Amino acid sequence: MASQTDTESLLARIADALDRLAPARAEAPDFDRAEAFVWAAERETLQPVDSINRQPLPLLKGIDHMRDALVENTERFAHGLPANNALLWGARGMGKSSLVKAVHGSVAAQVADDADTPDLKLIEIHREDIGSLPQLLHLLKEAPYRFILFCDDLSFEAQDTSYKSLKAVLEGGVEGRPENVIFYATSNRRHLLSREMIENEQSTAINPSEAVEESVSLSDRFGLWLGFHNCSQDEYLQMVRGYAEHYGLDIPDEELKREALAWAMGRGSRSGRVAWQYIQSLAGRLGKRF
Repeated sequence: MASQTDTESLLARIADALDRLAPARAEAPDFDRAEAFVWAAERETLQPVDSINRQPLPLLKGIDHMRDALVENTERFAHGLPANNALLWGARGMGKSSLVKAVHGSVAAQVADDADTPDLKLIEIHREDIGSLPQLLHLLKEAPYRFILFCDDLSFEAQDTSYKSLKAVLEGGVEGRPENVIFYATSNRRHLLSREMIENEQSTAINPSEAVEESVSLSDRFGLWLGFHNCSQDEYLQMVRGYAEHYGLDIPDEELKREALAWAMGRGSRSGRVAWQYIQSLAGRLGKRF
């Protein structure tokens, strides 16, 4: 019969073997390395972003109401006051993701000068990694910073059930969202789910109305809804002129207007993205570097 000492030794060896076979524990990243990070879900690590691709906040034209609302919400969060998760939804190319990055840059610069306020970091999570949100939140909740968790172009297709885990993280889970994390998402869909997905759940449910309510309730977890709509010609030209002035592009206004409208006609739409694409073409033609 094995002695107690032999048994304890065997159990210790088994425990050591299991520990070696277990996945490596995610280590807390060095948040001082950068002001923004991208979540690499497969390795459970945060990759620092050396240079954020964003425009200065004053350059975002034609979205004043959405800008002011998101700035106010972000400032409250940065100072430890109650704030809402935000869903920026609507027309393509109207500056939804640009606004999130620009607002982060503006507010982060404000709090950086306040020694009593934690730095504000931006963490991007890809749509396909939403299922790993609990692991990411575990890394963030103990850090002495505040985080905007950002998912660009968030939407869910048929047979995709990861939206249910997102609902739990945003509000309904036992642990809930950490106090130092807020979630901002952009989407072309107001309710984030495809029409096919909502109709499928409705057709297979005992109570169709309850199925629809369950499907669209994900967007209800966002307390701040900001709708982006196609811009008018005047708003489009305001965007173009703002970019041209900011980057010092020397071109007569009538010529700028004529070219910008022709560019939009060729693209079949007017938006902030189309305005920026025209400005890039113009700057290249003028030999101007940004």
